[in-house]
Amino acid sequence: MKNSANNFFYRFLRYFVQFYFFFKYKIKMLNRENLPKLRGGYIIACNHQRYTDPPAIAASVKGVFSFMAKEELFHKNPFFTLIIRLCGAFPVVRGAKDNSAIERAVSDLKKGKVFVIFPEGTRSKDGKIGRAKTGVALIASTANVPVLPVCIMYGLGGKKKNIDIAVGGIIPAQELRIDGEKGRGEFKRVSERIIGGIKDLQRQILTERGMSADDFYKVVSE
Repeated sequence: MKNSANNFFYRFLRYFVQFYFFFKYKIKMLNRENLPKLRGGYIIACNHQRYTDPPAIAASVKGVFSFMAKEELFHKNPFFTLIIRLCGAFPVVRGAKDNSAIERAVSDLKKGKVFVIFPEGTRSKDGKIGRAKTGVALIASTANVPVLPVCIMYGLGGKKKNIDIAVGGIIPAQELRIDGEKGRGEFKRVSERIIGGIKDLQRQILTERGMSADDFYKVVSE
């Protein structure tokens, strides 16, 4: 009975999020054909700009989602906590030494969920894509699942309501396996493979908007 109620609320929230985002924003999606036929069991790795990134992705991609959220968000108020939990969020304590968040992510992936992660580990205030932390490589390799690079950008074309989302080609699980005998360099290889795909997508979005990457970086640096 509890699972049925959760499924109902999840579907309701999903439809609400879709309606809200497509009503409030003008979403332009590039490479929609790259969206996998899989309903779950894969990772979406995306750059991180705003707190609205997870729902914007959920409004554009089908699936049952799972994602990490900083622990403080679960103490705002009971209703907010209920909403983000129903949307698939689970708490993670920054700087924690235990592997519980990694284990939860791997477990959700094995249950057929779409796990959304922001490899940079924090939001970018200027839109530049930073270095990837090794968490995404560890989760992908441990769960033995493919990764879908996604890039999201806001306000291009001089309009605040514009959201551009580009979808890359899915990276097969076998390309993300970490050979422990090769040391930590393997984590760097996999992380850079993933973040490199996101950076390529950002360049594609900028090209579609008539901007070069150099021009964009110059603007955000001023």
